[in-house]
Amino acid sequence: MAKAKNDGSGPITIKKYANRRLYNTATSSYVTLDTLAQMVKEGIEFQVFDAKSGEDITKSVLTQIIFEEEAKGQNLLPIQFLRQVIRFYGDSMQAFVPSYLEMSMDSFAEKQEEMRGRLQDTFGTNQAYKRFEDQITKNIAMFQETMRMFTPFSNLGTSDETGAAPSRGNADTAEIDELKAQLKEIREQLGKMSESD
Repeated sequence: MAKAKNDGSGPITIKKYANRRLYNTATSSYVTLDTLAQMVKEGIEFQVFDAKSGEDITKSVLTQIIFEEEAKGQNLLPIQFLRQVIRFYGDSMQAFVPSYLEMSMDSFAEKQEEMRGRLQDTFGTNQAYKRFEDQITKNIAMFQETMRMFTPFSNLGTSDETGAAPSRGNADTAEIDELKAQLKEIREQLGKMSESD
């Protein structure tokens, strides 16, 4: 893959042509969505423009990268999270969601190196599972609190088979059950990894 690190003059320009081909102007070569995904992981800033109209289509291309990753079975975004995001479209709180999500992801990114270090230091011991579970539990609690903060202002009134709107308590219980299932799956995966060592 041809790479070009930022030289401080701004993001790399990627042009998208009508045939859906992506052209990296910094390396004078065609690239793929996988290439752009790798650039994001390496911290290489870029902007994508429609070659004909000049419109900035960076957001739609990044969204397409996420869609492709999810289609490969990565499953990074929980179904409940996606539903919550969809509910905010057209909601009075919509304007606040992007900045809040950005702030939350920045905070998580800052802590991920610390989490990796702890796992490396203690992996293979029972203490490793305890610390990992504690961190997951804290993250789950933070996510639940975040969703609760926005919930009173969002339109969650989808009706069930009886035509009645579900109570928020039932929605909270469903979210907690889903998060518990995810935690259980992570524990099982850690157990299998420990057995193979």
